[in-house]
Amino acid sequence: MIYLAVLVALLGCMALLDARYKLFFFARPLAATITMVAGLAYFLAWDVWAISLGIFLHRESPLMTGIMLGPQLPLEEAFFLAFLCYQTMILFTGLLAWGRHRRTARRADREQLVEHDGGPRAGGAA
Repeated sequence: MIYLAVLVALLGCMALLDARYKLFFFARPLAATITMVAGLAYFLAWDVWAISLGIFLHRESPLMTGIMLGPQLPLEEAFFLAFLCYQTMILFTGLLAWGRHRRTARRADREQLVEHDGGPRAGGAA
């Protein structure tokens, strides 16, 4: 149960970042939901495929619930994949927002410099 609790806490932390900076679900809820469902479905299908090939195997652990979504597919795997997708989208949208912020700040700095210097051709230079 501990692993699931940690994953839920991490998802909560991602949601707090999202809410504070309006990066993903809090910016575009429908698009975010579609993206998350598609990402989760893709990675769960990948896991099922890997399980069918014997690549992924579940091992019992006292840290896990023991609830299985399918053969060799524990409940915690779905929460881990949801966290992975959410974290990736928070990082991606966060970098985009940071880039927009930097461009806006640089533009404001240039405009302030031009106003302070009296224009780009101050000093009578031709």
